[in-house]
Amino acid sequence: MLPELTDANFESEVLRSDVPVLVDFTATWCGPCKALKPILESAAQKYAGRVKFGQVDVGVNTKTATQFMVRNIPTLLLIDKGKVVEQSVGLINAKKLDDMLAKVL
Repeated sequence: MLPELTDANFESEVLRSDVPVLVDFTATWCGPCKALKPILESAAQKYAGRVKFGQVDVGVNTKTATQFMVRNIPTLLLIDKGKVVEQSVGLINAKKLDDMLAKVL
């Protein structure tokens, strides 16, 4: 399971992180989000120590979703040194996720 990111901890856990962070904007009712979950969990193990992973429930953490203009889910944001370096909207496969993460490794 990916760590939960909230409006309250987003700045400390993501924007001030010493390593790049892949943020999954998701919702419990979202089918494509559920399909993406095992891909993200596998990548979190593969990139442990090099990339931090977390998820934001857009139904609960509306401030963060609004701040990053998340309009569709799943949305993945790759954030490095407090800045968004890559974004993906919709369901992606493991290869596309690896390509996305390669930009910060």
